[in-house]
Amino acid sequence: MLNIPQLLSAELSLKPFQVEAALGLFEEGATVPFIARYRKEKTGEMNEIVLRQLFDRFTYLTELEERKQTILVSIGEQGKLTDELRRKIENTFQKTELEDLYLPFRPKRRTRATIAKEKGLEPLANFLKTLNAPGGNNLWSDFKNEAEKFISEAKGVASVAEALAGASDILAEELAERAELRAFVRDYFLKTGVFTSRIKDEFPAGTTKFEMYRDFKAPVRDIQPHNMLALRRGESEGILAFDLHFEIEPILEYLEKKEIFTSHTELRAFLKTMVKDAFDRLMKTTLTGEVRLDKKFYADEKSIHNFELNLRELLLSSPAGMKPTLGVDPGFRTGCKVAAIDHTGKFMEYKAIFPHQSKGEREQSAAVLKHFIKKYAIELIAIGNGTASRETDEFVGEVLKELENPPVKVTVNESGASVYSASEVAIEEFPDLDVTVRGAISIARRLQDPLAELVKIDPKSIGVGQYQHDVDQKLLKKKLEETVESCVNFVGVDLNLASKELLSHVAGLTETVAKNIVNHRNENGAFKSRKELLKVAKFGPKAFEQAAGFLKIRNGKNPLDNSAVHPESYGIVEKMAADLGVELAEITKAADKLKQLNIKNYITETVGEPTLRDILAELEKPGRDPRAEFKYASFKEGINSMKDLRPGMELEGVVTNVTAFGAFVDIGVHQDGLVHISQLADTFVKDPTKIVKVGQVVNVRVVEVNESLKRIQLSMKKEVGGFKKAEAPAFKKEEKTFSVDDLKARFAR
Repeated sequence: MLNIPQLLSAELSLKPFQVEAALGLFEEGATVPFIARYRKEKTGEMNEIVLRQLFDRFTYLTELEERKQTILVSIGEQGKLTDELRRKIENTFQKTELEDLYLPFRPKRRTRATIAKEKGLEPLANFLKTLNAPGGNNLWSDFKNEAEKFISEAKGVASVAEALAGASDILAEELAERAELRAFVRDYFLKTGVFTSRIKDEFPAGTTKFEMYRDFKAPVRDIQPHNMLALRRGESEGILAFDLHFEIEPILEYLEKKEIFTSHTELRAFLKTMVKDAFDRLMKTTLTGEVRLDKKFYADEKSIHNFELNLRELLLSSPAGMKPTLGVDPGFRTGCKVAAIDHTGKFMEYKAIFPHQSKGEREQSAAVLKHFIKKYAIELIAIGNGTASRETDEFVGEVLKELENPPVKVTVNESGASVYSASEVAIEEFPDLDVTVRGAISIARRLQDPLAELVKIDPKSIGVGQYQHDVDQKLLKKKLEETVESCVNFVGVDLNLASKELLSHVAGLTETVAKNIVNHRNENGAFKSRKELLKVAKFGPKAFEQAAGFLKIRNGKNPLDNSAVHPESYGIVEKMAADLGVELAEITKAADKLKQLNIKNYITETVGEPTLRDILAELEKPGRDPRAEFKYASFKEGINSMKDLRPGMELEGVVTNVTAFGAFVDIGVHQDGLVHISQLADTFVKDPTKIVKVGQVVNVRVVEVNESLKRIQLSMKKEVGGFKKAEAPAFKKEEKTFSVDDLKARFAR
């Protein structure tokens, strides 16, 4: 049997103690965020990425070992398990190789070979193998005489030709099931095969979204993930014919070399026909399918990884801050829904306004907007980027010009807001409100704190993936849930403000426990300390260990409850405070003194330097938000739709999605533009995620606009027609950046 920990140590370049410690914690039910942050001494400071790689590979190898045992038992029961076969099975590390080894012994439906065996033709097949064997009787002149012995009316063998055909079927199946031969053909397809596609004749040019695949060719080894997924989608929709092309001669030559040894002309001809039949009938289709699935799996992994990166950037988007906010869900005919929420995200009031109809309605809408701003001391206005967004943005801007200290207005990406509005979560929270009003509330909250609001939406509906419905749904769900968990625990959660949806992603908490926390809070008031969590139903010591460090309490009894310091380390901090001669409540204000401490004096059996360094870093900036400073784009006035765009225009926008072939950017015209990978920088770009991220404010130049196809080509290159960007006509506007402190100063004025 495999020594899995030893293998993992070698594969991932980890020390044995790291693997054993991490697996031990995993077995005890510890979560990845908890292990990465609070058990650094045990794991040698393994981060989340390495931990997840370790656990994924451990799961794979464990499943592989279980499958091996099942196969060994099955072959053993058939009386066909040799020492050599056992050794091959026990030493394989890949599921594909394992299944190849098992293939000849797998229970199968009736095949041409099994039917031939039923007719008693297996001895004839074995006789032919004897003649063909190296050093065998190569002087045999007429093997057909032997075949005559197997003619039997009772068994359904009417002639020599039928007897030899049956023997050939048996030999062909044996050949097609040999693991080493299958491995060669599979590898040959992967290395030399070419994927091709064409659009079926019934679809004229320009009538499908798959035009680039009308006459498409790509080497199997080099095909890009997005191309692979697009080809499969086009095939499933009945538009594309998708094939794998290869040269057959090298394959047949290899198989003949491995299978044919006799010099007898007629026997060689018979065996060559058998080899070709084995490949054409039994190997080609299945191995072509396996190669396609292999590249599909690769495409899934790459696409899901890209989805993870985009989702992470979106979830960790900078929060504008918990300020009184107006959320505006724009609309023309049905009007704009305006919802006011307070500094805690609590819904206060809503109103429908119609600023895009008559002059009277516009004036009345302006009055409503001013009333809301004054009544709720609004500091932020979030405008959804859907239909009528630009027109609504201009209307709000006109109103704000009339105010002395106007709120800051920001266009917010509303992808997924409609999904949330109709979800059970939204209905439970606001059962008496219309879906559009729920959407306005979500848009406002999304500006205040993107993470807290976006966790309520299925990640697949947020709009940052590509071909998310085509990839492995089980793997996608797993990876996206891991990403959400990672982001929530990275930022931490305000225990007294968090929704049950947000709490359910905290390490160690289930949906039931998260709901119980909210119910306890509603019944007993705000939590005063982390210890009170143990009074929550089903919140036991294990859940407390895993979750407590990620749940923060502002203005609680213990100042450390608003930090990432785990309660298990409070005693160490209390000792630090005593040594410094300061009260515990004052230790976070004694940054200079903290730097004088010799952390080695506080090392214990369970807490070492890594955790102590984290504690000191947290004490210097307790309760800090690790997300970046808030930034927002300012869309150019007068550019409201695609018809307003002209090549050469320079605009400000927000990256909404990053793919393998480039980035999509919202420039405020209801249709995202594409910055192709070749246009992301003046230098060669291999990976777009190294250049741009979702939510990033960027400056782009319009290259081409195609209204009929709804395509906008953009560029981020600094060169314009051979001149430097600084020498070209520019329309760039300054990026708007402000922090919470900036806002306070602005609103104080």
